[in-house]
Amino acid sequence: MQAVILAAGMGNRLGKYTKDNTKCMLSINGKTLIERALDALDSGGIRKCIMVVGYKKDNVTAFLGNKYKNIVIEYVSNDIYRKTNNIYSLYLAKDYLLQDDTMLLESDLIFDDVLITDMLKNPSPTIAAVAQYESWMDGTVVQLAADNVIANFIPKKVFNYDEKETYFKTVNIYKFSKEFLRNTYVPFLEAYSQAMGNNEYYEQVLRVITTLDRHELKAFILTGQKWYEIDDIQDKNIAEIIFSTTASERLDRIQKSYGGYWRYPNLLDFCYLVNPYFPTRQMHNEMKAYFTDLIAAYPSGLNIQNMLGAKLFNVDESNILVGNGAAELIRALAAVLRGTIGIIYPTFNEYPESFIGCTIVPLTPKGFTYTKQDLSYMTALCDTLLLINPDNPTGNCIPAGDILEFLDTTVAQHKKLILDESFIDFCAYEGEQTLLTQDVLTKYPNLIIIRSLSKSFGIPGIRLGLLASGDRELIKEIRAHISIWNINSFGEYFLQIIGKYIKDYRFSCAELIKERERFKDELEKTGLVTVYPSEANYLFCRLKGTGTARELTEYLLEYNNILIKDLTGKKGIPDTSFIRLAVRNREDNEKLTEKLKLFYKRLKL
Repeated sequence: MQAVILAAGMGNRLGKYTKDNTKCMLSINGKTLIERALDALDSGGIRKCIMVVGYKKDNVTAFLGNKYKNIVIEYVSNDIYRKTNNIYSLYLAKDYLLQDDTMLLESDLIFDDVLITDMLKNPSPTIAAVAQYESWMDGTVVQLAADNVIANFIPKKVFNYDEKETYFKTVNIYKFSKEFLRNTYVPFLEAYSQAMGNNEYYEQVLRVITTLDRHELKAFILTGQKWYEIDDIQDKNIAEIIFSTTASERLDRIQKSYGGYWRYPNLLDFCYLVNPYFPTRQMHNEMKAYFTDLIAAYPSGLNIQNMLGAKLFNVDESNILVGNGAAELIRALAAVLRGTIGIIYPTFNEYPESFIGCTIVPLTPKGFTYTKQDLSYMTALCDTLLLINPDNPTGNCIPAGDILEFLDTTVAQHKKLILDESFIDFCAYEGEQTLLTQDVLTKYPNLIIIRSLSKSFGIPGIRLGLLASGDRELIKEIRAHISIWNINSFGEYFLQIIGKYIKDYRFSCAELIKERERFKDELEKTGLVTVYPSEANYLFCRLKGTGTARELTEYLLEYNNILIKDLTGKKGIPDTSFIRLAVRNREDNEKLTEKLKLFYKRLKL
């Protein structure tokens, strides 16, 4: 068995990283792609590699020489790499293809070493590594027939997203038998190149071959082996996260991305907070139906967005501002607020990080709980009190009636209350708990209510938030710090149609409350964590035993591809044993519970 690696391309989309070097020399976490590929071949027992080089070929040959570990390297030069594509590079190596069974790889890949070993062990003589199609993938996709025979290569122009569940992406690693290469592939490669020219892809030859009745090419479906194709700087960033050298490094890097987790294959996110039961499939379908219109049209200005937000909560539009998530509104509010602001710790970091123009008074209640009486004490220490209700990350909640009584005392004292109700719809207290009503806003002009719709309505990708106050002058001041087009067309359309789905939304909140209580009970039954009472869509937990929150977080990410919120170092958190777990659907929650048990078994070994 020999290997052929195609490494002649320029890699222009990687910009500065390939300005003076070829793509295979790109370093990921301190090791070049070509070293990684050759290490994998070496561990699989392959002792000969033919490299087709072109752009900056002298750098490659000087770096590798004629031998790498146990692999003898021979070079083929594609001197017209600027005018040709990989079909020509492979054509130049066709004489080598006739000599032995061959592993064919492209040089812009990063993958687990075991992938090569697994393919070599596979009994089928001619196979293509493929992975179930996911949203981050680009390039050649195939469909399979019985016995994993590759039945069809799907050109980009006929790619149908309605059929994506049947698609597999080629990993661009192949194992070809000498017989297949001699009798089928190389003759077709020669004919196709002569007929179609040199600016094509070698997969086109495979596509033609699959139309025959020989059924020689089968799929080797990946079953957890990591891989990534690196074409641009975003790919480089993602590859560095996926192939981090340590669990700690991977965790640090993925946390710094603050989302976009659809780019990381099969990551199960218990960190960011979202309603798993809403929007409904029907609402998704309605938004999909108007995708083309929405993406091609400008959204309305802020006046219309405010009107839609006011309609949703049945308040006057002069009392409300719609924002690009709550974060935009928090920053805009911070730009006009002055004086001292009391913040109850631990808290949502966006608040203390935003209120740089105020003097922050830190408030740390005992046991992570506080009542109406505690609020009165806290208010005496500041001009404005921030109350997140239910609190984040603890889930502590004060009933609406108690807050209204508290507000009565603040009016006479000329104190302001910022009330964040982002999670209030998950509160199981009897009766309506939100204070976002016109009567309350009118009666208490010192009240400022902030809501993130992303968390409760399950739309973090759309980015919607609300700020409401009976103080219309304050609303005008805050508005001056917000762009006229701060909401995109998808956010506007969501606000336009949400009224039709309010019953579904309320049902989803009730379902989440039931699952939260079930999840809490199951976690407590393990005897591994203390779970604090919560009225939000997350659970605040303290680990028992010797394991730390950081160790658990790293373990879950490294071995189970599960991300949780490690609260270590967060202000107001006393030690290294606290975590926050989002409430997902039952299947996901059960999976996390089982993995939590395995972590503790591992500690005892």
